[in-house]
Amino acid sequence: MIIFSSNFIKGANTTVVKEHAAVRAAAQHTVAEHLRLTAAGQVEEWVKLFAPDAVLEFPYAPPGVPKKVTGRDALVAHMSNFPKIFDVEFIDMAFHDTVDSSLVIVEFRSKGTALSTGKPYEQTCISVVRTDSDSLITHYLDYWNPLVAIEALTPHDAPSAAGLEVTFGS
Repeated sequence: MIIFSSNFIKGANTTVVKEHAAVRAAAQHTVAEHLRLTAAGQVEEWVKLFAPDAVLEFPYAPPGVPKKVTGRDALVAHMSNFPKIFDVEFIDMAFHDTVDSSLVIVEFRSKGTALSTGKPYEQTCISVVRTDSDSLITHYLDYWNPLVAIEALTPHDAPSAAGLEVTFGS
């Protein structure tokens, strides 16, 4: 028969809680760095935050933008034009704790300008991000409103038309 003292169990629980907190903090730091490097246009540094076979997914991507990008090379190709298209900062980050400490849910706002039109690019985003044991992003599910991007990238003198498309990303 094995008997555990309450001190042993308390200590074990404290250790587990600290480990989860450390994993959560590292995962959230990775996501914050992702946003910082994206805004700074540092694509080569940004892609190092992703696992080699990572997936970046855009469920609401408009025509002309892929819904899913897989692998570091494809991620770089997809994001390399972003700094030429938008001057943006990501603000008001709010992280939501999850049961899985390597899963990050974050709300944030983008505040910036579409460089080709000078129009504002401001919207609220929610991202659901999975990280691995090295705190690298394995899956990034990005919820943003494509209509905001389309409006920002549409020239002031462009006529209104159904099916208007703009290209950004790969």
